[in-house]
This record gives sequence, structure tokens and C-alpha cells, in this order.
Amino acid sequence: MELPRQGFAAGGENGGEKPPAPEPESVPLIEGMAPLWPDESAESSFLAESRDRGEPVPVAKPAEDRADQADTKPLPALDELVGRIPLEVRESLEDLFRARFVTVKRLPRKALKT
Repeated sequence: MELPRQGFAAGGENGGEKPPAPEPESVPLIEGMAPLWPDESAESSFLAESRDRGEPVPVAKPAEDRADQADTKPLPALDELVGRIPLEVRESLEDLFRARFVTVKRLPRKALKT
């Protein structure tokens, strides 16, 4: 038994047209419809019930470390920092890795290994 073919090829049922574009997978909001995502009260009650059952509840992490915000003094110039590196080390870096110093950036404390 042969299955019927779609008519999107040349000479098919719809004259060789391209297949229609897929519809986006979004659900439109309808007036009077329940929200698609829980609100703050539903979220907090869910977390409280989870704690009561003894399930581990992840704690929200702060957006930024307060210590990083306090350190706002200006960064030193690139030439000053490169000057702190001994000449032999800079030459070795150049020979081995073709390393060039191009910018000075402040990293968050959590990015540093302690």
C-alpha cells in the first residue's frame, strides 16, 4: 500500500509551491485566562510546602557581590601594569605564547580561585 504524497514538489497538487512556514510555538493570552506562570504568592507557598516535606529548596543567590560594588577606584594604566612584569618574563611570554597585553579589566571576586 502506498501512502499519498504531499503536493509541494514540482508538478504536485499545489503547483510546486513551498510548504507553509511553521507557526510559532507561543500561546496567546486570552482575557479571563489563568496566568501561564505562577505569581510570587504561588511560588512562595510552593517553596514553603517543599520545605515542610523535607525537600531541599535552593536559595536565591544575590545578583552581585557587595564587595565588588565597593571597589570603585579607577584601574591603573596598562603601561603601568606591564611595567610591573619583569622584562625576562615578558620576553618569555612573547616567545612562547605571542602574548600581548591589550586591556585592563576588573574581575568579580567569585571568578578568582581562592
